[in-house]
Amino acid sequence: MNGKKKELDSRYLRMAAIWAENSYCRRRQVGALIVKDKMIISDGYNGTPAGFENVCEDELGLTKAYVLHAEANAITKIARSGNNSDGSTLYVTDSPCIECAKLIIQSGIRRVVYARQYRLTEGIELLQRAGIETAYLPLGENTDESDTHTPTL
Repeated sequence: MNGKKKELDSRYLRMAAIWAENSYCRRRQVGALIVKDKMIISDGYNGTPAGFENVCEDELGLTKAYVLHAEANAITKIARSGNNSDGSTLYVTDSPCIECAKLIIQSGIRRVVYARQYRLTEGIELLQRAGIETAYLPLGENTDESDTHTPTL
């Protein structure tokens, strides 16, 4: 990955991490930005649907089933706006789950950059299978050890 692109990726990931601070979730705060032509066209963080109480976990500390992931919130905002995400890049603090990966594929996002790897890898594997470029770029690390995967079709 060239230096300028990696520098921009790192900045957008830091912005996604700051956006994650808006989440009311206690177990994990996740933020996402969708960028197209160097413009942020959508954002999201994990939380409950509009109109619900801002409590993400039940009394046992488990995430409620209806909590939306940051990626899903960012993608659904696009659906309500005049923008589209064809050819865009998604910056997200945590690697996408398989359900979010399906939304990413269907929304036309062509690249996903994430800062933390989740223990389940099915989401990233599905994105790669669909020909979407994925890049793991840990926050705070600006080394050449980041893992970029450009699929070959």
